[in-house]
Amino acid sequence: MHSFDFISSGIRTIRIESAAVTALNQRLDGEFTKACELILNCAGRVIVTGMGKSGHIGNKIAATLASTGTPAFFVHPAEASHGDMGMITPQDVVLAISYSGTSNEILTLLPLFKRSGIKIISMTGNAQSTLAEVSEAHLNIAVEIEACPLDLAPTASTTATLVMGDALAIALLEARGFTAEDFAFSHPGGALGRKLLLRVSDIMHSGDKIPRVLANASLSQALLTMTEKGFGLTTVVDDNNQLLGIFTDGDLRRTIDKGVDFSKAAIGDLMHRNPKTVSDKALAAEALKIMEDAKITALIVRNEQQCPVGVLHMHDLLRAGVA
Repeated sequence: MHSFDFISSGIRTIRIESAAVTALNQRLDGEFTKACELILNCAGRVIVTGMGKSGHIGNKIAATLASTGTPAFFVHPAEASHGDMGMITPQDVVLAISYSGTSNEILTLLPLFKRSGIKIISMTGNAQSTLAEVSEAHLNIAVEIEACPLDLAPTASTTATLVMGDALAIALLEARGFTAEDFAFSHPGGALGRKLLLRVSDIMHSGDKIPRVLANASLSQALLTMTEKGFGLTTVVDDNNQLLGIFTDGDLRRTIDKGVDFSKAAIGDLMHRNPKTVSDKALAAEALKIMEDAKITALIVRNEQQCPVGVLHMHDLLRAGVA
């Protein structure tokens, strides 16, 4: 087997593709703005289409658009000529990708798009191509050279196309004011959905499960409540159920060290004031961060009136797949 400098070849490819991406900075002009406005004003979906490698990149662009607030899907241009045109409506916008701008399968569809009044955004490397000239907006993805030494296999051009698609999707995301929670609704499965959608109120222990004693309760009464509820703590409240503090297993150890008389001490004199709490409307991921930062395993959940409405334990977060 002859010696070959794989590293140099890889570096050359990365250098060429990096240059192709950098060149896109000069291409974001009024046509890019026009493309964004066409999509923002679209009452339907973005239909992404492309042949060969452009089609593979188009699939990814459609998926990115759909997951960032712009309804989109990919339609193969050859299949569109054999029935899938029925998936496209006059309210849609077509994003057609063809580096040459002359892909026969896409050109065949252009009269149908025009007859239906469908707006076309094109991505090509040739601003004078048929596809570019009939489009309402044209995004120039031309590259000086492909990374392929034969200048044949789409490499730098497909990278530039992908980056232009990402630029389009993120510009639209920001223009729409798309939030992390909006993103989570597009990704409800897995850890991402759990972290961005699951709220404290969904997994906390509430109602009669909350350990609760009045400030004038004895230490012995508080210990009975802690034992019964099993969280290693109890909330301490006033007559209006306002949270005054908590008493934990750690506080108990410190109380024993001080030699306090269990039968006479009131829990209000021994409790820990200003405990760590979390809103019942907070994300479960926020509660996890509070616990991790404070190095605690349980958290009191409060409502807007500062009343304890639940208890959240680290085990609850683990079971929910948040931690």
